[in-house]
Formats: sequence, structure tokens, C-alpha cells
Amino acid sequence: MRIILIGQAAFAEKTLERLVNKGEEVVAVFCPPDAPGGKFDPIKQRALQMNIPVHQQKSMKGPEVLEKFVALKADLAILAFVTQIVPPPVFNAPRFGSICFHPSLLPKYRGRSAINWALINGEAKTGISLFWVDEGIDTGPLLLQKEVEVGPEETTGTIYFNKLFPVGVEAIAEAVDLIKAGNPPRIVQDESRANYDPPCGDEHAKIDWSKPALTVYNLIRGCDPQPGAHTTWQGKMVRLYECRLEKAAATAQAGQVVAIDGETLSIAAPGGTIIAKKARGEGGKVAAADFAKQAGLAVGGRFA
Repeated sequence: MRIILIGQAAFAEKTLERLVNKGEEVVAVFCPPDAPGGKFDPIKQRALQMNIPVHQQKSMKGPEVLEKFVALKADLAILAFVTQIVPPPVFNAPRFGSICFHPSLLPKYRGRSAINWALINGEAKTGISLFWVDEGIDTGPLLLQKEVEVGPEETTGTIYFNKLFPVGVEAIAEAVDLIKAGNPPRIVQDESRANYDPPCGDEHAKIDWSKPALTVYNLIRGCDPQPGAHTTWQGKMVRLYECRLEKAAATAQAGQVVAIDGETLSIAAPGGTIIAKKARGEGGKVAAADFAKQAGLAVGGRFA
């Protein structure tokens, strides 16, 4: 099958390798322009090694993009980790149209921070979806879905790289086979079950120590590694990472440091204790206990 691959970063790179290894003809790769300093995106570097043409566009909306898509006479376009908007004339140009990878069980968690919000909301399962691209944001008919469990100590980073990433690459290969076999699924999404969340940023990542410990913990792991859940010590922002939750409540005020042991910092919250392994203040990410030493934070100190 003649395939155009649109994407970036390691996920698109591994998708390219998987497609080529299974014998598909990837006729072109589209990825964003090089980052400042000229560092190549992993998919660009891998495509060039494979002698696959690479097209880098600041926007996918220009007429030259459509001209290239039409000239390539592709059977299918695959969007693998895409942040640019692909307009209808472009995604409809291949013979079978275009499919897109999304890291949630659509129609739940549409939008670019799907993994963050699933963990912040304490979901016990999530997954990946491959859908037919339409004019909406993650609204097209479903082709294929795979479910994964969310472990109690998993973060946005660990569940993506350890589970969703490899499952997604294999699902794309399976989706291509379904399309080649003819009459692939096109399951209309149930809009009554849909939700769309905004990109997860600092405005969503502030810790409220008065909330239940489990709520605080889910926020921290849902924001790990980006944007990093944050609190305040002596008027300065501090981000917490690699945390775990002890359900035994500390006899202290919410946000108060109750222990500093080895690398970790233990902080009281209603109904439990947050144990942070890493923290980042003005000096970069370090062991949480080292941050406490550098910042003059002792047992009894309280985050705001």
C-alpha cells in the first residue's frame, strides 16, 4: 500500500520503521520544520536513512501541500503524533483517505492532553484509538481501539512510553491490514459520551493541598513529566515528580512536610501522605530531599 506518513518525534519514527518492515511502501514523510539549532526530528533522520522523501511544512494548509499529496497518488495517509492542522482537501486526497492515532478511548478525552486528563481524573483504564480523519477534533469514525490498564503508580510519561506507545505502533500496522482487506470499520463516535479537555498547562497543574490526598496524587502523576504539578515554598514555584501515595493520614496540616528521608519528601494531605522523589525549583530537577536542603525546607515547613 502506498502510504504518506505525517508525524513527528519517536512515535512517528517507530511507526515508519514498522510500516516499512511489514512491506508497506511509504512514499513520503511530512514533518514540521527543524527545531532551532538544526537538530533533525527522529522521523526525518530515519526517513532520510531509508531514502524516503521528507517534506517539512510550517503549515499543512498551503496549496503546495495539496499539490504534493495529489502527485504522490497515495492509497492512505497516516497521522502519527501530529500537532499541525491537516485540512480536508489534504486528508481526503489519498484513495482511502486518512487515519489518525489518538492516545485515549474515544470519544472520551478528545484533545491534545488526553493522557494527562485521564490520569488526573483517576481513570483505571485508558487506551488508544485509530479513527478516520474528518473536519472535527478527534471526532471521526473509529477504525480500531486498544485498551490498557492504568497502574496506581503510573504517570503520564510512563504509561505513554511503556504501554500506549508500543500498543499504538502495532495498532497502526493492524489498521493498515484491515484497510487492505477491504470494508474496514467506520464506527460513528457516540457524542453523548464525548468530552474535550483543554491542553494541560500550569493553570491546571497547581496543587490544592486542601483537596483529598488521592486527588492531589492523581494531579501530580497526571502532570508528570509535563507540565509538572506545582506548589509554592516561600513564594517560589516548586514542581513535584515521581510521587507515590500512602493512604495513612499524617497528623499534620495539609501541605506540611512530615518527613525527609533519603531522597524523598513526605507531605501531608487530607486522608493520606504524598511522598515525592523528585522536585524542581529554580535550580533544576533534583532529589526531593536535596531540594529541601537547598531551599531551607525542614520538617514542619508548609507548602502553599
